[in-house]
Amino acid sequence: MNNIHSIRAIQKEKTRRSLIKAAFNQLSAERSFTNLSLREISREAGIAPTSFYRHFKNINELGLTMVYESGLMLRRLMRQAQQRIKKGKSVINTSVSTFIEFINNNPNAFRLLLRERSGTSIEFRNAVAKEIQYVVTELSEYIEIKIKLPRKYTELQAELMVTIVFSAGAEALDIDKKKYRDLKKRLISQLKMISIGAFYLYKIKSNKI
Repeated sequence: MNNIHSIRAIQKEKTRRSLIKAAFNQLSAERSFTNLSLREISREAGIAPTSFYRHFKNINELGLTMVYESGLMLRRLMRQAQQRIKKGKSVINTSVSTFIEFINNNPNAFRLLLRERSGTSIEFRNAVAKEIQYVVTELSEYIEIKIKLPRKYTELQAELMVTIVFSAGAEALDIDKKKYRDLKKRLISQLKMISIGAFYLYKIKSNKI
């Protein structure tokens, strides 16, 4: 009996993952989450539309799950970046390369975060804000350890860096390779300016210069 329940649980999770994947696949530059059809998502996942409700209460619950998973993907990549930095890589260069890697490998996940961040649904806006705050907090904690600045400075620095990176990411979605390289260089320069500015602001406020 336990084996039967285990097999059913595995199959249910597999179908749930298929629905999430199908929904991500149907996002594009022209199509946002609000334009997705439950029927089309179910068809691509290989199930009947009525079976959808065995896995999600409604399409909004599916969307909120996608927001969470998009944020989780980004956080995992940023943690990998921290491991690369520990091996002697540049903090800003590595962080930018990792974020661009996230956009290139998961363009629809980034599109979802980007669009729903300022979308019409307060539930989705709050969900995206929560995921972004996770990234800001982790980055702030890492800067605090790496550069030895007080938390109030690293939080402001991390928040500004994430805001600028998201803005640059929106540009990175639909540009050619040359513009892409220029964008990356500009982004690295901007983040270095923020980092230097935060450091000297702390020094000035602390009367150390």
